[in-house]
Parts: sequence; structure tokens; C-alpha cells
Amino acid sequence: MKLLLKNIKELLQIREPGLQKVAGKAMSELPSIKNAWLLLENEVIKDFGTMDTLAGTSADKTIDCTGKMVLPTWCDSHTHIVYAGNREQEFVDRIKGLSYQEIAEKGGGILNSAKKLQSTSEEDLYQQSAKRLEQVMQLGTGAIEIKSGYGLTTEAEMKMLRVAKKLGEKYPVTVKTTFLGAHAVPTEFKGDKGGYLNKLITEMLPKIAQENLADYIDIFCEEGYFSVEDTHKILTAGNSYGLTPKIHVNQFNAIGGVQAGVVHDALSVDHLEIVTEEDISVLQGSDTMPVALPSCSYFLSIPYTPGRRLLDAGLPLALATDYNPGSTPSGNMNFVISTACIKMKLTPEEAINAATINGAYAMGLSETHGSITKGKSASVLITKEIPSYGFLPYDFGNNNIETVIINGQTID
Repeated sequence: MKLLLKNIKELLQIREPGLQKVAGKAMSELPSIKNAWLLLENEVIKDFGTMDTLAGTSADKTIDCTGKMVLPTWCDSHTHIVYAGNREQEFVDRIKGLSYQEIAEKGGGILNSAKKLQSTSEEDLYQQSAKRLEQVMQLGTGAIEIKSGYGLTTEAEMKMLRVAKKLGEKYPVTVKTTFLGAHAVPTEFKGDKGGYLNKLITEMLPKIAQENLADYIDIFCEEGYFSVEDTHKILTAGNSYGLTPKIHVNQFNAIGGVQAGVVHDALSVDHLEIVTEEDISVLQGSDTMPVALPSCSYFLSIPYTPGRRLLDAGLPLALATDYNPGSTPSGNMNFVISTACIKMKLTPEEAINAATINGAYAMGLSETHGSITKGKSASVLITKEIPSYGFLPYDFGNNNIETVIINGQTID
């Protein structure tokens, strides 16, 4: 089927084939065409141009985009969207003064989610997660990474990853999966972290690899969770099964996790609320994408990733939601973009680049997503009638997306 979008006020994120990511000053550039048309054929972008070149272009269906912007769907490279239940009581506990770490020490946090998930059937888990996925698709997300990590047993971790894979099969959104068994040490291994790591490496990893359930491997490298030494051990093991690293680092403390990630050629290092000069220096010589999660900072009232500082150092940056039940119960990439502009001092151009082309890179999807490029996925957003693309982060409390098309399918 051929779908033609015409009279587009501005077609954003026009890129030539082969561009993987943008960094530093280049993130302030957002190539576009005004008064444009875009032709989608089946699941790919077929062609585009200015309206005066439209003559002779035929389509099965046409959408008039007068006064509206069109841009690629958001690429959310860091989520935990497959989980059971919620943790609203911990939200209240934080309001009353408990810290994230104090809640975890009381048996809350990740261990709380793991307990709920272990007792939830795979079908129930799928239904809960599918509702969340439908919501984020309607908000403009066209590609998403989903982590395990709320299972903490072999059976439960595999259950999470099977659900994530099934979501990718049932919905047009592109799904990448990440094994995050090293999210926390489960209660039954309290005082025996080494025993749990051994189970991850000798039992969980082989089974997950055998069923081809994960694209990436991740670890929460943080004080009170897993050390740099643990990180090297897990990433080395993951690499032996062909799993590329993506790491949680520097959420509360800088303990050398960024350096460990770069040593292992991590695709991304995520969180980075705390950043040292050494972190910046090691990232400058790497292909690793820094990923900021501003909704997490907002919800936990912790520092924001110093995005301005990273870009001024010539680095790239991606934005993601961190959608999870404990620290970011939202998958709204529009809010993420607004928050990045308001709290991290990114310009609208930088934030849109971070949420599209760089987000695609952080999921290994540079060849298919993140820009308006011939041959890429037919995954685009049509805004409502807005004065400029800067209005998207400015009007932060409202949804200015009118239509979402993912892999050629219009999302109701």
C-alpha cells in the first residue's frame, strides 16, 4: 500500500543513508524540508520532496498535513516496560522522606517488583505489558528496547524476555531485548553475590542464548548493587554468547562503570546523572552512546544528566524514558524531550536528535530507524497544527501528536 502525506508544513530529520549518529555541535542541526510531501510504501519510506515536485506521484491513500509537522517516531532505547503490578506505596514513602536506597534496603525497589513478577503468569504479564506498549505507541514511540531484570530467577527472567519478544511479534513497533539479570541480588542470595553471579553466567545466560531471547546484556553498576569487577565479569560472559553490552552507570555514584563499558565496547552507557571529567574523556575516544533518562531524575528528585556539558565536549547523546514501576512509571517520550530542554538545557533540535537518530543508534537500529531516509522504516509522527517544532517541548503538558504510523501501520 502506498500512503502519501502532502502539504507538510515541515518534514523534519531528513538524512542521507549511512549516517549513524550525531554528536556535539552537529546535534544542533535538524535538517528539514518545508512545504513537503512524503511517500510511504508498505513498511518503508519510498520518497519525499517539496510540494512543487509532487506531480506524477500516485498513492492508495492521501493525508493532508496542512499546518502540521512530520518527523520520525521516537526511539526509546531504555525501558523496563515488562513488569507486574506497580509500586505506588514506595512513591508515598519517598514523599515521606525515604530515599531510593533506603526503600531498597527495606525489601522494596527491584526486589519488590521481582516478587510480584515471579508470582504472575506469563499471559497476565503479557497483557499488563501490552497495555503499556499500546500507550507508548500512541504517544509516538516506534522502536523500543525492553530489559529483563525484575525476575531474578532463571524462570522469571526468561518469562520477561519471552513476553518482550512476543510484544515485538504482535505489534508493529520494533522491539530489542536486553538481559538484565544483574539488576539486583535476590533475597535468597543475600550475602552471596558471587553465587548469584555464577548462576547468571552458568545457568541463565546459556538458556537465554539457546532460545535467542536477548540482543544485549546489561548490569546495574552502582554502589550497593554490582561493582566494576562484577561488570567486567558479566559483560565478558555476555560477549561469549554474542550479547552486546548496554550498562546502567553513574545513577548515584561514579565508580568506574563508564570506563568498564567502553573497555567492552558497550553500545550505550545509561543514566549518567553523575559525570566526571574522566568519564567524558574516555567517552570521547569511543563509539559508546551516552543515554540520559530525565524522567527518572524528575520522579526521584535526583540530579539530571549534564547534557549540555556532554554536548559541549563534542559527545553524542540519546534520550530514553527508563519506563519502570519504581523510578519512572511513564513511557512518554514527549515529556522526556520537554524535560531535557527545560532541565538539561538542550535545544529542541538537540532533544529531537537525541530521541530519534541517536536513540536508534543506542538500540543498534541506525540502518532502519531514527530519520527520514529512503528505505528506512515507514515510522513517522504527524503533529497537530503547531507553529514550529519548538512548540513540542514548549507545550509540555499536552499531547501535540495527531497521528502515529509505525512500520506503515496507522496506530489507532
